[in-house]
Amino acid sequence: MRIRPLRGEPMGLDLVDTVWMEQGRLIDQFDDLDGVRAWLADHDLPGADAAERARERLVAARDAMRALLGGGGPDRLNAVLDHGNRRPRLGEAGPYELVVVDAPEWHAAWTAAADLVRVLGERPERVRKCANPQCVLWFLDVSKNGSRRWCSMEVCGNRSKVGRFNQRHRP
Repeated sequence: MRIRPLRGEPMGLDLVDTVWMEQGRLIDQFDDLDGVRAWLADHDLPGADAAERARERLVAARDAMRALLGGGGPDRLNAVLDHGNRRPRLGEAGPYELVVVDAPEWHAAWTAAADLVRVLGERPERVRKCANPQCVLWFLDVSKNGSRRWCSMEVCGNRSKVGRFNQRHRP
């Protein structure tokens, strides 16, 4: 299993970023079931015991989310969201929300899709695609002034700086 270049984004964007470019090739973390299980474990989500069925739902949710972020309409994402909802509850420790899905294999995909909707509802202008045209990653800009352009300054940002430097110093 390969290490993703961008981690630590909100869950919805983290699902979107389970595909990335590596040496000019598109890599998909979910190509093998270990990658699915690792992503589920990273987010404390159920489904590792049925990783094949969860993978199909996660890929459907990820594709719908990427389409929406790329300028498509909300229909595909809404179709994913139709598989579940939240129910407010009151317990001994206080209020909480219970996620209810129509099938257990939808739990992780629905939770990630709902998280993307939450992020888009709170700060839609801060959800951005990396400025590197060859990069396919998305991030939430949490910088103070909202000027982040790169998924990672160490990778895409540095490549851009090196490219500009080389252009200035070419004969």
